[in-house]
Amino acid sequence: MDSIEPQAAVLHEAAPAPPPPVAPLEIRAGRPADDLARDKFVRAHPRGTFFHLSGWRRVVERVFAHEASDWIAWRGDAIVGVLPLMRTRSLSMSTQLISMPYAVYGGAIGIDHAIEKALVDTAVREGTRERAGRLELRYRDPSGLDLPPYSLYSTFIRDLPARAEDVLASIPKKARAECRKARDKHGLDLTEGAWYLRDLQRLFMNNKRNLGSPGLPFDWFQALLEEFKSDAVVHLVHRGREPLAAVMSFVYEGTLLAYYAGTADDVDRKYSASNFMYSALQEWAVERGLSRFDFGRSRRDSGAFSFKEHQGFEPRDLPYQIALLGDKRMPSFNPSNPKTERLRKTWSRLPPWVAGRLSGPISRYLP
Repeated sequence: MDSIEPQAAVLHEAAPAPPPPVAPLEIRAGRPADDLARDKFVRAHPRGTFFHLSGWRRVVERVFAHEASDWIAWRGDAIVGVLPLMRTRSLSMSTQLISMPYAVYGGAIGIDHAIEKALVDTAVREGTRERAGRLELRYRDPSGLDLPPYSLYSTFIRDLPARAEDVLASIPKKARAECRKARDKHGLDLTEGAWYLRDLQRLFMNNKRNLGSPGLPFDWFQALLEEFKSDAVVHLVHRGREPLAAVMSFVYEGTLLAYYAGTADDVDRKYSASNFMYSALQEWAVERGLSRFDFGRSRRDSGAFSFKEHQGFEPRDLPYQIALLGDKRMPSFNPSNPKTERLRKTWSRLPPWVAGRLSGPISRYLP
């Protein structure tokens, strides 16, 4: 039988499929219809914060009537960057763009640096066209943008221990002793409840007045609870029936941010109320499965800064940046400026009811 030789097979390598076309980057003004997708992006981003959420914007709009000026970066149907931004008025009635008002964090976040720069460039261009005074970006993390720094504040964030009973051990010895004395000798207790909102606002206003600064209206605190529901919590420190201190905190992606607080006069000296409140609050956070505690920002020359260091927190400078648009100088109306001392002393001497009545209207211009 004749042998049959197989024909040589000719093998052809499959040509690689061409990469899918990349949709062009579009920067568009944010709309309420974008809020769900925008919040999903913010929560997934490593530098997203509680104040990047659309709910913060809604509360500011509702209570203070500032206008939204958000910018969102899109590739096709996907959000790839967010710059939360609002148009506000200063005491001099000039327009400012702030990311974000009444917040300690803000700024642009995106999937890469180029997108974040494009968002800020858009805000600068539009702000210039609108004749705004400045664009203020309250970054928590360095932006890498070539903009003038506004170095006034530090933040205090640390990991929580795995067990609530280990919180005290993580606090420096002297502060730990004060916490134990407050609990064991003075009988202080920390309880949670939205019904403590009036106490919080009253004690907060008391502290702000003592410091020579306007407070915030009750409507603001109430709107935060209504907007964020279980992610906004109020705690009260009491000794028997006597309210000593209160704090409003926000829960965000495994972190508890202790944000607004107030104390009655002299309760820290008598009972170490603040030492106790923040240690007990960290224990509460651990018991609910949270892993980080954010003590918020403080000016480097303030008593609050020293207190947080005393609690064992290490400061980290906040890399805020400002683009001057129509303004000629960086903002200087803050408690660190010696020129504001007379105003602060005058405010601290006002009767509490007068300071309370004036705080609401004035706070609109101090975002």
